[in-house]
Parts: sequence; C-alpha cells; structure tokens
Amino acid sequence: MSKRHSAKYKIDRRMGENIWGRGKSPVTKREYGPGQHGQRRKGKLSDFGQQLKAKQKLKGYYGNISEKAFKRTYQEAMRLKGDTSENLIGLLERRLDAVVYRAKFVPTVFAARQFINHGHVKVNGRRVNIASFRLKVGDVVEVKDASKQLALVLEAAQSGERDVPEYIEVDHNKFVAKLVRTPGLSDVPYPVQMEPNLVVEFYSR
Repeated sequence: MSKRHSAKYKIDRRMGENIWGRGKSPVTKREYGPGQHGQRRKGKLSDFGQQLKAKQKLKGYYGNISEKAFKRTYQEAMRLKGDTSENLIGLLERRLDAVVYRAKFVPTVFAARQFINHGHVKVNGRRVNIASFRLKVGDVVEVKDASKQLALVLEAAQSGERDVPEYIEVDHNKFVAKLVRTPGLSDVPYPVQMEPNLVVEFYSR
C-alpha cells in the first residue's frame, strides 16, 4: 500500500490542484502547499520544474506509485509503437487498481489498492491481489461474491461524483467490469489537465 495513503490530500495541496476532483479536497479552501512555508509566493516554474510537477501529478493520481514502478512503466511505454505519452496513459489505465476505481467499485484509487490487496477482486474468474496487475483488452474484473454487499462498494457504485468512462463496460448489479479498449489521453476523465508529454520530456533529459 502507498505510504501516502493517509496523506492523499497533501498531494492535492502540493500540486495546488484537486487532482481527483473530490469535493472534500482541501485545495477548495486552501490553494497553497502544505507545511510552514506553504503560503510563500509561488515563482514561475522552470521547464524542469514544470516537467517534474507533471510527473508528480500523474504519479500521485494513480495512488502515488513508487518512482521505480512509474519509471518502469514509462520505459515500457517508450518501447511500444506509437506516441510514448499516449502509451504511458494506456498502460496506467490498464492497471487493475485503476480499472477497479474507474468502474466505481470503490470511491478512491487508494481504496482500490487496498481492496485488491485484501483479496476482494477476481480477474477472469481468478483472484488477483496485486494492484499493479496489467489487464489486457477483454479481461473481466469482478468483485468477489462475499464482498459485493460491503458499504464501501455499494456507496461507490451509487455515487454521482464521477461517471464510468466509455472504455470500460460495467454491470453494477453483478459488480462486473470489462476493459473494452486501451484508452488514449483524450478518453480518460481526469478532473485536471494531465501532461504526459512533459513526463516524457522529464525522463528524456
């Protein structure tokens, strides 16, 4: 589990944006960073600063993935054919925790990671407890029968805070989801602007 599970809103404040689009984010009240120096006037970011922020924001959005895992995903995106920034988004969205979150089986991506780690999820009928498990197009994700009545699951499914994107088919009566296709950047419903091109520039230095 991410070491920052209990400090997810600190990520919002550090970025200065409500990156998950949640109503409880402290950024809606305090648009400055955490800590005693958080209210210092912000200077204009250098090119490197903009690239670093783009990387930290994207990495943080997916549950604050470790730097090692995130860089490994970038390197895999670079090896694939096509645009590296689009490939990066596609690989991140095919993570099991991302799909469980997108399918509205849980309220947050942090909750998705914990939900998977605790064995509540099956992929193609087999239990998978690795949040970073990479799905393939056509894979079916389902909540284990014994977990379908959990308050966390029922509340997330009924929440109007966000919609399920078109690249995932979901049946909330059965709590089953299917990855229909690999999305591109324009398909993903990020509440804030993500700039994977700057992430590519950061690692290409």
